[in-house]
Amino acid sequence: MSATVPALELRGIQKSFGSVSALSHVDFAAYAGEVHAIVGDNGAGKSTTIKIVTGIHRGDAGEILINGEPLALRHGAADSQDHGIAAVYQDLALVECLDISSNMALGNLPRKFRFLLDRGRMDREAAKVLVELKVRVGDVKTPVGLLSGGQRQVVAIARAVRMDKPIVLLDEPTAALGVQESAHVGRIINELKSAGKAVICVSHDLEFVFKHADRITVLRLGRSVGTRQVQDTSRDEIISMITGLAPASPADPESGDPR
Repeated sequence: MSATVPALELRGIQKSFGSVSALSHVDFAAYAGEVHAIVGDNGAGKSTTIKIVTGIHRGDAGEILINGEPLALRHGAADSQDHGIAAVYQDLALVECLDISSNMALGNLPRKFRFLLDRGRMDREAAKVLVELKVRVGDVKTPVGLLSGGQRQVVAIARAVRMDKPIVLLDEPTAALGVQESAHVGRIINELKSAGKAVICVSHDLEFVFKHADRITVLRLGRSVGTRQVQDTSRDEIISMITGLAPASPADPESGDPR
């Protein structure tokens, strides 16, 4: 696929919940081998946007394109993996009573003889991914409920890595994490980028965003107000766009700085 074709592109996405408009016009384009951050104040529509991409919510209008090909807005959550999307949500979606390897295999359980769970393979694959990510969480048979918040976050990200999809969506991956844990998540994101993945990261942490992202799209009140290359912008400009003190230029491309 040409580097000029976005791995994931949103055009004019709209979504309402009853009489409340959550998204009125959202656009951005994320490319393979890049980290694209989505930032905005609370209620800007960041998580709703991610959930529309993954099929948890159904968009009311607009287009989603994967490698230039339209994706039906009404696809279900189960279809997102088939379209090359792996996601880590803010609530992590982990099952506390299950162990690490079971959580990492949810939705893609390895089987033998067509029907039987291949527990050995599941444990080996989980351990391999954790070793590659330099994650220390103890034995893969440890129940997730016994892990710290930071360890759970890394397990959720490791599950997405195990899927080996070309598009990875991360919703607030460093929320409530300490400095060392956030740095570890940053290293994993850098490795995903180096592997040629398109990484879309929703984050309120501008320090983290400026350290790891290549592009930043700002959402405000359910609209995308502009996309900036990190190397060509500043925190002051991004904060001004988030707060509305400095509206986007009329020449600002709605779909996000196409190459």
